Amino acid sequence: MHPAVSLLLFTTLSGAGFGLIAWTGLGFGPTGTWFAWLDAFVAGLLVTVGLSASAMHLRRPDRAWRAFSQWRSSWLSREAVLAAATSAVFGVYALIWIFTGARLLPLGIVATLLSAITVYATSMIYTQLRTVPRWATPLTPAVFLAFAAAGGALVLSVLEGGRSSPIAAIALFALVLAWIIKAAWWQRAMKTTRASAGASPEQATGLGNIGTVSRFELPHTGSNYLLREMVFQVARRRARAVRRLAFLFGAALPAVLLLIFLTFAPSPALPVLALVSHFAGLLCERWLFFAEAEHAVGAYYGAR
Repeated sequence: MHPAVSLLLFTTLSGAGFGLIAWTGLGFGPTGTWFAWLDAFVAGLLVTVGLSASAMHLRRPDRAWRAFSQWRSSWLSREAVLAAATSAVFGVYALIWIFTGARLLPLGIVATLLSAITVYATSMIYTQLRTVPRWATPLTPAVFLAFAAAGGALVLSVLEGGRSSPIAAIALFALVLAWIIKAAWWQRAMKTTRASAGASPEQATGLGNIGTVSRFELPHTGSNYLLREMVFQVARRRARAVRRLAFLFGAALPAVLLLIFLTFAPSPALPVLALVSHFAGLLCERWLFFAEAEHAVGAYYGAR
């Protein structure tokens, strides 16, 4: 699949935004009014920028509002409805917090649950696609939820300004857990191909009993939308290099920085560096998520 920049930003930023809403709703972070303004602004910014990037991926962004009408059958539409509901509930929670100083835990828990369900709905946009065998696994929602929790905790630790608090330790734990789940996802992906899911040229033509089917010529004389969007190919060497960068910047470096922060030097610069590194690594991970996906339509064009 073509790894569009809009999708990379959407899944990365909105996940961190909903993760921040979730941790805030559970009562983490300072209780002051100034922090309420800051927390609400950053959470809203991450979610808004992420969802806006998603809308820009559409051929007609001006019709993005129609996504709300298909919630009975479309996970994309459910995600839009849930995102709006989460933003509304968290907005009420933040306003009460700002103007009264009270953090209503029951309302915060509702915002947390809605955030988790929204991220789950985002992941199901991809998990439901049986035509992309690598995505069609329960590990995909687990990866999205784990990275949202880790990203949200990292953002919250940055907003706290270097204070020594439990959220930094939670961020470290969530980060390690997220990458363990991602490693399991990668292990499964290496064994999952179009052919293993029944989408090889031999199976598509029914000529596998004769031998290997090779393409005599292209189905048409020029490129088309399917080739541009669904049959993206990445070299194995490049994929391995990007995977190493994803692990280095997304897992190893942030974990080391958080360990130093928690053990030796509670400095506001360390969580910031950890967050920037994590986002860089996560963008690499999301690029691979799309670039290495093999759509079943590739069998029609002879892609292996």
